[in-house]
Amino acid sequence: MIELFTLRFLINLFFTFLVIRFIYYPQYKNKDFVFTFFLFNSILFVLCFLLAEADLKFGFAFGLFAMFSMFRYRTVTVPIGEMGYFFLVVTLGIINSIASLENYPMLILANSLLVGVTFLLGRFLTLTHENFQILTYENLALVKPDQKALLIQDLIDKTGQPIHRVQVVKVDYQRGVAQLKAYYYSKDNETFTVDAEA
Repeated sequence: MIELFTLRFLINLFFTFLVIRFIYYPQYKNKDFVFTFFLFNSILFVLCFLLAEADLKFGFAFGLFAMFSMFRYRTVTVPIGEMGYFFLVVTLGIINSIASLENYPMLILANSLLVGVTFLLGRFLTLTHENFQILTYENLALVKPDQKALLIQDLIDKTGQPIHRVQVVKVDYQRGVAQLKAYYYSKDNETFTVDAEA
């Protein structure tokens, strides 16, 4: 039993280390999440391994996964990309602890597949985001529908972003300002709010 626990834990730790140190950390550079990922992975591995003898197996594993799928930090907003890595290290901890496989090459293959897919998607899936900025804009003369091209060019000049479309959210005629959503493409998700004064 001790030999089985040690071997499986080393397999689990090795693949978790590959994910965190060589896939996650070079991209996000967040030491706090590195600690959290290792801690959750290790806790889940030990918990699942020790309770696997109670014949809970799949129901227990899916219950844990469902519980952590509803998990949210209350003090920090967790970006969706880092939540993906969180679920991956949770999954590695669960499958390495309770998978009923006498065939260790198959267990290593399953781990390698998860890590490999994560690496390939992280490095080579280069999709662009359509981001938007919420702008407070003061030149109401350009908010008219027939001035759309001039409005877009003015926003490009003011923000420096390659804006390709604009949506008027609301117009406040008393204050002489309009709230706009200006959309542009970029490699990263970087939506935020700024003022664009005419």
